[in-house]
Amino acid sequence: MGSAACRRLSQEASLVIGVDNDLRARFFGPEASTWAVSHSLGEELPNFQLRPVDIRDEASVSELFRLYGDRIDVIVHAAAQPSHDWAARDPFTDFEVNARGTLVMLECTRRYAPGAVFVHLSTNKVYGDHPNTLPLVEHATRWELDPSHRWARLGFDESMSLDDTTHSLFGVSKTTGDLYAQEYGRYFGLQTTALRCGCLTGPGSAGAELHGFLAYLAKCTYLGRPYRVLGYKGKQVRDNLHCDDLVEAIMRIIADPGRGEAYNMGGGRRSNCSMLEAISLTEEIAERRLRWEYEEENRLGDHIWWISDTSRFEARYQGWKPVNDVPAILESIIRDGAQRWTP
Repeated sequence: MGSAACRRLSQEASLVIGVDNDLRARFFGPEASTWAVSHSLGEELPNFQLRPVDIRDEASVSELFRLYGDRIDVIVHAAAQPSHDWAARDPFTDFEVNARGTLVMLECTRRYAPGAVFVHLSTNKVYGDHPNTLPLVEHATRWELDPSHRWARLGFDESMSLDDTTHSLFGVSKTTGDLYAQEYGRYFGLQTTALRCGCLTGPGSAGAELHGFLAYLAKCTYLGRPYRVLGYKGKQVRDNLHCDDLVEAIMRIIADPGRGEAYNMGGGRRSNCSMLEAISLTEEIAERRLRWEYEEENRLGDHIWWISDTSRFEARYQGWKPVNDVPAILESIIRDGAQRWTP
């Protein structure tokens, strides 16, 4: 998401600063590193600068903000530790990145660039596994919400409760950041918006087993690597949003910012699939078979069925809707990956 945002914003801004110290490589290994992408942006975009700053380091972040001050127009905060499983292994680092890192970014915005637009990429995990308590119907390749339920037609909206549910530790730390972003808008008057995203993906995604399932699935299929499906008979459903579609949503926010707003954001009913459907579609597009195995135990707190209702965002920012569906997303990932994954 960071690189997609940089490319789009470079068309409008005199300078784009990418803040990335490549913690993703520590989280998920060298194949998940963002280092090559970050450096290629410097060659591709003449108005791009890379700053390998750790967002947990208040002094370093403050120095960067102080350098540019009120010349900063936009902050797109996409940095995160994004995995359920990794968070359980190291809760302190997870909290430091997702909660404290977000607080550092917000406080530096308040001190040095209070007029900037602040877009925070949050997650649907703020709602925990509450969706799993709702009536679900099993079909041949997917689970579906009972059609009589009020959320069945468009998906889950922002009225879903954040309480009485298992979030995972990752979900808790991200919820903290989400609430801080809202509070800095409501309490201090900053122009903040939190986008509660489902699965974000697209070409260039450094997909890993613990995060970025469509990109990792495509990579395993293309390279003939084994793949594990965890729980729910492989029929768990996710909506998937192409990075370019999310960036266009961000551009709408920049043009007309709110204060302390929060929206569900994802592919919705236009772009979603189950794990089984994703495997079948990936095999068809890649023209290769995936070697996969099934494990009965699901990840703790994982959603069985999630589709985002983005109608509230679409009403606020009329004219925006996802352009890319799952087949288009997978085609772009495999087309890009065929060049990057082949030695």
